[in-house]
Amino acid sequence: MEHKYRILHVVGARPNFMKAAPIVNSLARKADIFDQIVVHTGQHYDATMSEIFFRELSLPRPDVNLEVGSGTHSQQTAQIMLRFEPVLLDYKPDYVLVPGDVNSTIACALVAAKLGFRIGHVEAGLRSFDRSMPEEINRVLTDHLCDLLFTPSVDGDENLLREGIAPERIHLVGNIMIDSLVEMLPKAEGRWSGLCGRWGLADGFVLVTLHRPSNVDHAATLGEILRALNTLAAAPRKILFPVHPRTRQRIEAEGFFRDAAPNVVLTEPLGYLDFLALEKHAALVITDSGGVQEETTFLGVPCLTARPNTERPVTITGGSNTLVAGKADDIVTAAAKKLHASPGPRQIPTLWDGKTAGRIVAVLQQSLAGGCAT
Repeated sequence: MEHKYRILHVVGARPNFMKAAPIVNSLARKADIFDQIVVHTGQHYDATMSEIFFRELSLPRPDVNLEVGSGTHSQQTAQIMLRFEPVLLDYKPDYVLVPGDVNSTIACALVAAKLGFRIGHVEAGLRSFDRSMPEEINRVLTDHLCDLLFTPSVDGDENLLREGIAPERIHLVGNIMIDSLVEMLPKAEGRWSGLCGRWGLADGFVLVTLHRPSNVDHAATLGEILRALNTLAAAPRKILFPVHPRTRQRIEAEGFFRDAAPNVVLTEPLGYLDFLALEKHAALVITDSGGVQEETTFLGVPCLTARPNTERPVTITGGSNTLVAGKADDIVTAAAKKLHASPGPRQIPTLWDGKTAGRIVAVLQQSLAGGCAT
């Protein structure tokens, strides 16, 4: 065919990379139909938060890096918008794909909508119903700007319909994160023995990840969570905590863990493969990450989410996830219950099958050929 459709992928923060990679790879298998452009906003910009994910997920190097770096929500969003507009006008894509709910998502969707470009939102329809979360604002606004809404679960469709979005814009395609997990799990498993030797891991270890401001920017809450980890480590039980940069800053600023239990091991942020291997073999994961809630649900690993709500309720109703208050006693009690419970049958939500990218590409192709109302 003479004219190839151009798809522009926006990535900015590490969860975006796992969502973009399967779609990039699926579109690459139709190179006679599609051209692709990858734009990295630079929202996550250091090697541990960005570069390693490109290597491990076999993502092509970005065609454009906006290099916005850190800043307040307003500063970061404004810088992305300013730098993204000329890129969009230069490449003139047939569709802009924005994944997730970070500042890069809403910034690029808003620019594209204002300029009249068609937009697809990957991971649409998720709602925590908590407007104090910046991600919730990003999710709601992005969904209402986009032409195609690719939802990971049935509750996403229901949320969008409730908000008055036309049904023909909504497409239940499954969870794109699971595509990356299914593809990369064999490679991750190959790293397990090395990770065991590196940190002296044994059965029953707990994996921890924290980054949300509601947990790490409040000294009292962070202190409660870290006190819970010390208590759990006294079992004795190894606690492995890859520390997000903002979390490490807070821990050091507040002087936490001067008397940490020796079984609590703080590490640098890990790449996708190492973290996935640890998730697969953990007895329990304690997190505030949306993606980790989904991954543990697919893997059947018990998970405690230190938040009052979740935009991924299917991980609770049909998975292994439980919400817990950010209080030491609550975390310890909930962790003990999880650790001593007999494992039930693994429940995997509908269409979390590793084939989501193919469904997204099929919808894009149909839309661009004029067969899908948007």
